[in-house]
Amino acid sequence: MNAPTADRMPALFLSHGAPPLVDDERWVGQLERLAADLPRPRQILVVSAHWEAAPLTIGATDSRVPLTYDFWGFPDRYYRTTYPSPGAPDLADRVAGLMPLGEQVHRDAERRLDHGAYVPLTIMYPDADIPVLQMSMPTLDPARLMRLGERLTELRDEGVLIIGSGFTTHGLPFLDDPSPGATPPQWSVDFDEWTRERFAAADVDGLLDFAHRAPGMPYAHPRTEHFAPLFVTLGAATRADAVPEQPIDGFWMGLAKRSIVTA
Repeated sequence: MNAPTADRMPALFLSHGAPPLVDDERWVGQLERLAADLPRPRQILVVSAHWEAAPLTIGATDSRVPLTYDFWGFPDRYYRTTYPSPGAPDLADRVAGLMPLGEQVHRDAERRLDHGAYVPLTIMYPDADIPVLQMSMPTLDPARLMRLGERLTELRDEGVLIIGSGFTTHGLPFLDDPSPGATPPQWSVDFDEWTRERFAAADVDGLLDFAHRAPGMPYAHPRTEHFAPLFVTLGAATRADAVPEQPIDGFWMGLAKRSIVTA
């Protein structure tokens, strides 16, 4: 894949991790290196697996609104994390204006970044000085999400880094050992390898039909919300059929953390 030009930001799919991601030295290093290799964004738009809302909804643009701590049972320190990035009201208006006719857009001034957005950003851009906006997934249909991503492509020419934040495998109910260094189950290994091959072949049709074609299903994704943000990223790519970079791979808690950068 050709590197993005100085005038065009890439689009990412990140396997974002739970709040303890910040304690995993290897993953922290991978995200730091990834951010260092990217052009510095003017703004960031995130589509997270943790926000499904229809109609399509644009989140808060006021940094005084608290983060969305959408997780339970973790030590208190994870609920004290802050990420006071500036709001992006102009980006919110641009996103709304780019949506196709018939695609309703709502605003939620009380919902700020969830952990699928802010956890990786605390590592990639720890100064929290880049405006960040989050939008919901109004559907889990891969083809429709790709079409929405296509509407966002031109934002990349305006310095906007588009991030789809999910997880390459997310079969939490089927993990026998959820410890960070656990040996990954075979369904996770098989799905990850299939995904690696599909990315390397730029096989968009295969990826769109992952629920039927990928080995390891349905264990890898008993619900598909953690793979769904990938399709916004692919839609926002200059060419969805171009081969993306795969700068992050491996497993955490037995789950595949493969991530991509598209031109």
